[in-house]
Amino acid sequence: MAGLKAIKSQIRSYEKTQTVTKAMEAVSAAKMRKAQVQALSGRPYATAAMSILARVSGSQELRSAPLAAVRTVSNALYIVVTSDKGLAGALNSAVLRAVMADIQTSGLSVGDVKIVAIGKKANDFFTARGFVVEAYHPNNDKITSDIVREIVDEAAHRFTLGVVDVVKVGYQNFVSTLEQRPVLHTVFPLSLTELSKVVEAITPTRGVFAGQAHTTQSSAGYTVEPSEEKVLETLIPKLAAIFVYHALLESKASEHSARMVSMKSASDKAGEMEHELTLEFNKARQAAITREVSEIIGGMEAMAQ
Repeated sequence: MAGLKAIKSQIRSYEKTQTVTKAMEAVSAAKMRKAQVQALSGRPYATAAMSILARVSGSQELRSAPLAAVRTVSNALYIVVTSDKGLAGALNSAVLRAVMADIQTSGLSVGDVKIVAIGKKANDFFTARGFVVEAYHPNNDKITSDIVREIVDEAAHRFTLGVVDVVKVGYQNFVSTLEQRPVLHTVFPLSLTELSKVVEAITPTRGVFAGQAHTTQSSAGYTVEPSEEKVLETLIPKLAAIFVYHALLESKASEHSARMVSMKSASDKAGEMEHELTLEFNKARQAAITREVSEIIGGMEAMAQ
């Protein structure tokens, strides 16, 4: 009977686990939908920003702007977006591997790289490997303009002073409920190509938000007041903020999606284990009953003799 009690205890344990994982799955599903809608709702702003950049892309002042200057890369700043919590499959590890691969491909050493960590997982990962984490921001459900502005302004300041030669952002891009893809985009030097990639990444191929094509006008000459330099000095950081803003939105949608899938897998596995243990419990109980009946019959036969 001790074996039966142990099996019954395991069955109850899996039942409780399944209850928790199903609840987490439901919560993540609701949050994923909300985050996805929020990301897609910001697409018109991103498209408009890309159109503005396309119109002034032929400007000599833009090509010579400090935040658009292309330099040989000897120092880099990476804005890495991960989650604060786990239980999301390979969500965080995929982003971290992609950033490390890019660092190695660029030929940079640990001392040449600075990190802005958004999310506890990124902070812990790079701190443990000796990288300098310049700033750490928790990645919670509240994405504010103050956080985005603080990150972009600091990155722009470092790039303008020449402390870093390139600023990149790495995050998980939400493709679908079952697919999230780690991506890296160059924030500074700001370019139309990179901004176009961001806009394309947030355009779904199916659903109510699909089919809304965006167009960009070719570059043209403008008379700018008070001056091109002053306008671009204000405009470029705002355009660059789109990178970080959508990185946070896409990462959050990816996190909830990955956690929902992981919790569903955990729930299914707990159900399978519960079923297998129930069969084992029934077999063990039947064997115990058969053994007891055999002992009773044997005892009766012995008494009859």
